[in-house]
Amino acid sequence: MAHINFKHLRYFWAVAKKGGVAEAGKFLNVTPQTISGQLKLLEQDLGVSLFKKSGRNLVLTVVGQKTLGYADKVFQLEAELEMVLSGPAGDPNSVFKVGIVDAIPKLIAYQMLEPVLTSTGPQRLVCQEGDLDTLLVDLALHKLDLVLTDCPVPPTIHLDLFSHLLGECGTVFFGVKELADQFQKHFPESLIGAPILMQTKGSALHSDLRRWFHIHNIAPQIKAEVEDSALLKVFGEKGLGIFSAPAVIEDEILRQYGVQVVGRAEDLRVRFFAISTENAQQHPGVAMITDHFRSKLSHSEKFTA
Repeated sequence: MAHINFKHLRYFWAVAKKGGVAEAGKFLNVTPQTISGQLKLLEQDLGVSLFKKSGRNLVLTVVGQKTLGYADKVFQLEAELEMVLSGPAGDPNSVFKVGIVDAIPKLIAYQMLEPVLTSTGPQRLVCQEGDLDTLLVDLALHKLDLVLTDCPVPPTIHLDLFSHLLGECGTVFFGVKELADQFQKHFPESLIGAPILMQTKGSALHSDLRRWFHIHNIAPQIKAEVEDSALLKVFGEKGLGIFSAPAVIEDEILRQYGVQVVGRAEDLRVRFFAISTENAQQHPGVAMITDHFRSKLSHSEKFTA
């Protein structure tokens, strides 16, 4: 048997974890043809079949399942080695790598990371922002220690990850004084036809807000859908529309953007999760974030943990 090509092995790992060649190609930013070709080369090198067809899907063979287990360990060791080499004195805990789903407001991300940022120890924080699927794969590969998000691990993601609910809160709607004066009375019915700014599709905040509008029979005028939560607030600051945000950052938004409260929706709940691997629970930074944020939720009148 020839030496294993670890690039081919990573392609195999991605197909197994993402559930198909096309999905793995999107994740690795290569064509499905490239993925298929690399898989064939790996199977030729190993002298075994790693996948078999089941209808239109690929499923792991018995040997493929064993290979996946070893691949998990290989990439975990790779990530641990990178962490050891990047930290002072060979301490793997000196670098704390956190993934933040881009839908989470930056003010909340800061509140979550505050205990690490203000720590006097030698620990260095590395933040990575992105979509949930990509961050979870990096977490499973141990390239991240923790992922902060507004939803648990989706059932379609077949990775050994653990979702930890940090807490939840209601939602507050904000606008400049002119909009607040116009739409405060009879909230939330007043939002019918109101100019609304919201985040783009794909985030839990977007789908939950759409659902809340439907439940209350509210048909607003969607002025803009903005991916970046900070840019959305700037649009709101300029009077382009009413925007919503989790109640935990109400005071910061009022102070930073000079807007007013249009109304509060306690039935529009926002949840926050920390997602980790089992091993990641041993990293001191994980405990610092989860303990701090849960404590913040439990002592805040705006939250129920």
